[in-house]
Amino acid sequence: MAGQSDSHLSLFSPEEVEFIAEDELVEIVPNLRMDSLNFICGDYGPFYPQIATQVPLWLAVALKKRGKCTIRPPQWMSIENLTQVLEGERDSHAFQPIPFHYVEISRLLFDHARDDIPDMYMVRSLIEDIRDVRFHKVETNLEKFTASTVTWKNMSAMEVNIIRAFAGRALQAFYKHESEQVMPDTDRTQDRQPQAPNVRPRRNLRPR
Repeated sequence: MAGQSDSHLSLFSPEEVEFIAEDELVEIVPNLRMDSLNFICGDYGPFYPQIATQVPLWLAVALKKRGKCTIRPPQWMSIENLTQVLEGERDSHAFQPIPFHYVEISRLLFDHARDDIPDMYMVRSLIEDIRDVRFHKVETNLEKFTASTVTWKNMSAMEVNIIRAFAGRALQAFYKHESEQVMPDTDRTQDRQPQAPNVRPRRNLRPR
């Protein structure tokens, strides 16, 4: 797969992470009547004008490009929710709960459905601020990384992808180091073992 620099530690490209995010469901409002669409991943529809329905993000973008629907931004993309998340990120060392693909979903909506997002520029500014604060936390956590503190919760797909290779190699290094301590060099261990004295049988010195 593209973007893999190590067969054991896969690192996805931003495009691959975005491709995975396109399976997330979003709500659309069709502006025409259309029969159900049947795909390998599932069936969606039928579609009726002005009646909201859920479809994968990739399908929503495809219909939007053809002028067949509008896309309703997810509730978490409201200014009120994003402001609360940003304040929580700044006030706490922990990561705040946020959709796993928040970066990719917002980017796709900004690129293809900006006219459907109220206060789009404010929403985009808040998401960029949230992303910057969270990425700073990622860098700080990596600086303090130890094998006994791998408990990062509420991380997003892009953030997990950033630390995947580093964390994997670091854990391998910790494991190798600990294994060497548990299993010392056998040659050195043998050298340190006390040698049994060479006891010769006593001769019978009694006169016959």
